[in-house]
This record gives sequence, C-alpha cells and structure tokens, in this order.
Amino acid sequence: MSDLYATIARLRQALDKVVVGQGAIVQQLLVALLSGGHVILEGVPGTGKTLLVKVMAQLVQADFRRIQLTPDILPSDILGTNIFDLNTRSFTLKKGPIFTQILLADEINRTPPKTQAALLEAMEEQQVTLDGESLPLSELFWVIATQNSLEFEGTYPLPEAQLDRFLFKLFVSYPDAAAEKRMLLNSEAGFQAKRSDLEKLNALATVAQVVAARKLVRAISVQDSILDYLLAVVQKTRQHPDLVLGASPRSSVSWLQASKAQAWLSGRDFVTPDDIKTIAPPLLRHRLILRPEAQLDGVGVDAVIQSVLSQVPVPR
Repeated sequence: MSDLYATIARLRQALDKVVVGQGAIVQQLLVALLSGGHVILEGVPGTGKTLLVKVMAQLVQADFRRIQLTPDILPSDILGTNIFDLNTRSFTLKKGPIFTQILLADEINRTPPKTQAALLEAMEEQQVTLDGESLPLSELFWVIATQNSLEFEGTYPLPEAQLDRFLFKLFVSYPDAAAEKRMLLNSEAGFQAKRSDLEKLNALATVAQVVAARKLVRAISVQDSILDYLLAVVQKTRQHPDLVLGASPRSSVSWLQASKAQAWLSGRDFVTPDDIKTIAPPLLRHRLILRPEAQLDGVGVDAVIQSVLSQVPVPR
C-alpha cells in the first residue's frame, strides 16, 4: 500500500507542476480515477481541461484517444463498425476510438442525443455491443467529457440517465494570478502544450498500478454509522423542498466508492464524515434538479447541497 500511495502522490505532484493552478481539480480527478468513475469537466475555453487529461494519460502510460464531438458525428464513429472485405468476402471489425483506456469526449454537448447514447453501455458495463456481439473494454476504461460553460447555442444537454453515469461534474475556473505567472514562466522556459512536449514527460505510474490502487481503495473500511449518515443525506435530497429530483441509488454506490478513494488519498484506511462531505458537491451537482420556483428565486444547486448537509446530524 505504501509503495502505491507514494506513486500516486508523485503523480499528483507532477500534474500540479504541468497544469498549474488547478490543484483541487487534480485531487478530484485522482479520486475519480481511483474509484473508476467518469467525469465531466466544465469551463471556458483555454483553462487546461484537455491538457489535464492528456498529461494524466501520459503519466500513467495509458492508451489515450480524443473524440472531437460535433453535430455530424455518428455512433459508428465512436464505437466502430463491421466492414465487408471484397477480397475475403467476409466482415471485418474496425474498432472505434472507444476501444482505449482513457477517452476524452471533447464538447460532449455538441453532438446529438443518438451519438451521446453510444457511450451509455460502455460507461456502465465496460463493454460495447456491435451487431449483437458484446466486446469488452479495457479494465481501466475511463471517460472524461468536456463542455463549454458559456456557449449553449447549437448544443444538446445531456439527459438525466447519462448524467447519472458520470461520477463527478467539475468546474474548471481561471487560475489565480500567481499560478498564471508560473504558466508564463513555464512557457518562457520552452514548455508547450503540444504532443511532442507531452511525450517528453516521464511516466510515473502504470495502468497495472492504477488498477492495483483501485483494489486497495475498495478494501477501505466503512463503519455502519458512516453508511447510515450517507444514506440519510441521500434520503434528504429526495425530500428537499427545492428539488424535483434527488440522488439515485446509483449515486449512493458511487458516493461510497469515491469517499473511499478520498480517504485513501488522505492516508487513511477508513472513511470519515468529512470524506462524505468533501465528495458531495462534485458528485451531486449534475444529478439534482431544482424546482422551477427555486430557480426563479436564484437558488443554486451547490447551495442546496450545503443545505442538505447542514440538516443531517454528523455521527461521532
């Protein structure tokens, strides 16, 4: 455990050096990676969303594919298709970019629902069905989707069923002035966010080590009082007067696994109420639906999450 923990700690330090000013996002991405949960990164252009995922893939020596999603992308462009070979007079499977270990779905809300739905089975069951045949995906398989927080014209909002399959929704904001200066200094020193420069980064972990760390995370102990606290918070989201839709049973399971990863990254082998609270905003903000009257009153989802947490007694 200590060797794997040290490896993940070095991975985080390297990410902080390359993608400066996004320490909180890096921490939450590592939680998602270790709990096997997919992530939505939302932010304005130029804040390093794509760079962060590329650097992560490079540092763990994972196969990486990027899909630039547009309105004309078809499901077969993602999953692949069977092509008839005239010479052999047989069909040959041409696999799509989804057959990778880390998949970046760039601007996922710019592609129609039919294409968005092509990711559903892969995200939930780690397999793809083509012409009635189920094909397994990598054990690591991890989807990071990005979307612009400002431009909504010509976009297709993700349906609730798909949003619920994402573990986290993370808001990538501008770095502070000190961090942005470090970015400029890195640029002056010759670093560019190009493929050639990223390939020079030394790998700090392997896919096998990440998978092994996931097994350690699953073994983190959870007391019954913590489980009861988690369930009480989930139940409270379903009863809150400002919400139409609360947290699903799937989110309860995901919340527990992410809390275990949070505890492991904090150097503990047990989950505390603070782990549950820390995970709450990124895990719930894309799952909860506000009532129209609450939206008119200017109530935000994150404010409702804090309200829910404040109403549930914390176990001692």
